[in-house]
Amino acid sequence: MNVLITSVGRRAYMVKYFRDALGNNGLIHVCNSDENTVSFCYADRCVVSPLIYDDSYVPFLLRYCKDNDIDILLSLFDIDLPILSRHKDEFLRIGTNVIVSDEDFVSVCNDKWQTYTFLKDHGFNVPQTYKKLSDVLAALENDEISYPIVVKPRFGCGSIGMAFAEDREELLYLNRRTIKQIKNSYLKFESHGVSNLVIFQEKLRGQEYGVDIINDLNGTFQNAVIKKKIAMRAGETDIAELVENTTIFCEAERLGRVTGHIANLDCDVFLVNGKAYFLEMNARFGGGYPFSHTCGCDLPKAILLWAEQQHVDGKLLTAKSCGAIYKELVLTPMKK
Repeated sequence: MNVLITSVGRRAYMVKYFRDALGNNGLIHVCNSDENTVSFCYADRCVVSPLIYDDSYVPFLLRYCKDNDIDILLSLFDIDLPILSRHKDEFLRIGTNVIVSDEDFVSVCNDKWQTYTFLKDHGFNVPQTYKKLSDVLAALENDEISYPIVVKPRFGCGSIGMAFAEDREELLYLNRRTIKQIKNSYLKFESHGVSNLVIFQEKLRGQEYGVDIINDLNGTFQNAVIKKKIAMRAGETDIAELVENTTIFCEAERLGRVTGHIANLDCDVFLVNGKAYFLEMNARFGGGYPFSHTCGCDLPKAILLWAEQQHVDGKLLTAKSCGAIYKELVLTPMKK
């Protein structure tokens, strides 16, 4: 079995996880649009791809998959997901199984306003969210919400452009700054044709958790791994601890069944006054997955088994608390 990971970037640890899961039964291929990609050093094969939004991107991947007998393709980048999902049947016709959720759900995850409305419509607790500056200003004036206000791109990942406004002056400034950041970054592609580029949210006051909600390749719920975030830096979790929390688990299970997503759904959750509030959903392996993996969950192995129509023992997707884990200790890539 041969695996291709697209938009692999700096996440060499994911190459290691799939390499370990595959063993001697195939090759790990990776691609990225930048030849100076550290993960290239740890794969069996690597190739520089066109940019995601280039018209030649999908034809390039189809040709590469056919020429290299790629059985499984998956991406680690949000922007890649809707394109791959849209062309999923084309890859299947050449024998390549793209591990990605349906395009409609991927679009919900990539659009933070749609994420908010989707979760709210399905009865999940969410922070109060606005997509118009005038609406959040009116809510503040009417004491429906209070500072600080979270200001962030409607489309985006990795906490790019996210900031906290402590008063009206900062809110107006951060709105202008965020719009400028969007227009000067790759986020402009996702935001093309959208009038409201920024969303505004109440800041939740509670403990933050990261949750890996795991479904099989048919979209059936399997497990949820919950990690208490202890330290954060630049939008990434530096230190976390795997925990058990019935409230979060039950809501995560319900979400997994509602979405019917494929493989991993990486979620940010706050526990506020005993209630679980969902903040964001990422339809891929998130930056917090290494904590789950270190504690015993092996989703890459499960994906390979599912792809071959083999049974996956529940123990393979079960993790046990390892105490506080420092991320730099679990991201050391394999030696070649």
